[in-house]
Amino acid sequence: MSPHRSERPLRSDSGSGFGRRSFVGSLGAGVLGAAVLGSGAAAAQAAPAPFPGRRGAAELRPAFLGTYGSGIITCTYDTATGALTKKSTFAAVTDPSFLALAPSGKVLYALDNARREGAVRAFAIGAGGRLTALGQAQSTGGANVTHLSVHPSGRYVLSANYGAGSVAANVVNSDGSVGARTSVVQHVGSGPDPSRQEGPHAHQILTDPKGAFVFAVDLGTDKVYTYRLDNGVLRPVSEVKSVPGAGPRHMVFHPTAPYAYVANELDSTITVCPYNPATGVLTRGASQPTLPDGTNPGTRNYPSEVVVSPDGRFVYLSNRGHESIARFAVADGGATLRLLDTIKCGGSWPRHISLSPRGNLLFSGNQYGNTVGTFTVDTATGALAASGAPFNTVSLGCVLPI
Repeated sequence: MSPHRSERPLRSDSGSGFGRRSFVGSLGAGVLGAAVLGSGAAAAQAAPAPFPGRRGAAELRPAFLGTYGSGIITCTYDTATGALTKKSTFAAVTDPSFLALAPSGKVLYALDNARREGAVRAFAIGAGGRLTALGQAQSTGGANVTHLSVHPSGRYVLSANYGAGSVAANVVNSDGSVGARTSVVQHVGSGPDPSRQEGPHAHQILTDPKGAFVFAVDLGTDKVYTYRLDNGVLRPVSEVKSVPGAGPRHMVFHPTAPYAYVANELDSTITVCPYNPATGVLTRGASQPTLPDGTNPGTRNYPSEVVVSPDGRFVYLSNRGHESIARFAVADGGATLRLLDTIKCGGSWPRHISLSPRGNLLFSGNQYGNTVGTFTVDTATGALAASGAPFNTVSLGCVLPI
């Protein structure tokens, strides 16, 4: 399957698109993605797994690259500068464009789109970050799986099927391998954009910071759905509607305040959503552009991943089209965002951004540019600064530093 035949829009000034397959992203880590505290990529921020190699004051840690067509690439990164070095590749997995880490830090989970119906797989992380397959790929119950996350309990892998517009849960076996699917929920509906919202397109699945509720972000139906995970079964709780045609793609929770931030792919905005952690109910709040006033990138802009700093003071969002990373200040106890600036992503089409566990580095996985942009983070101001030249690689879905 070609890495460029995905759910992403066609590259044209008109911004016309087509629905098929994607992501991220996350932790985009998860993102987010990449990913951050309380996000679907929260597993990416679990306690780092043991990994040898110190160099002066800087430690070398593993980072995994989820790719289109090139398997899972293991790298090391310098925890001071973010400099990446390729170590190995696990090629026997198809389009593992999103990755997530088990809470134990010892098992990596990946998408596998080798078949018409999507699947998820598990890999033991060994010395030097070398991967060993655990068990077999297990079906997610729908076409074109695009995002996954690990429930904070470590007992379930959650997945979003973009093509099918459904979300699923699979049990995790005692050895960390993926077991049988325990639940699949089909979304229903559409949105006003006929080329991208002709039907449901689940783009992300994540858990709130306390692990109480599961959330599915659906670009096609303009909704974020809340579920309760009951012994592996996803049970609907509530849903919140976005601005019509906004196309919600990914969201992230503030680590401590009762708010979530939703990146909207189709109208180039970000929305603040107040959150009731007792009921799981999200409420749609104010939306604002992801680019500075008066910005004309020369093409339609499509936000992708959104992450929040570990201290909750800054939110970062990747802009595809403008080819940038936006920095927002979090204000009013999490209730508002203020756009501070944008910085070029170090490539083209920043599908995924992720923060290192310490929050002092940000990585941009640039799908078209075949690069990873690496940035240091000023933890006092949140400002990003490019750290060396972009790392040349292959078409990327996500970057997962651990």
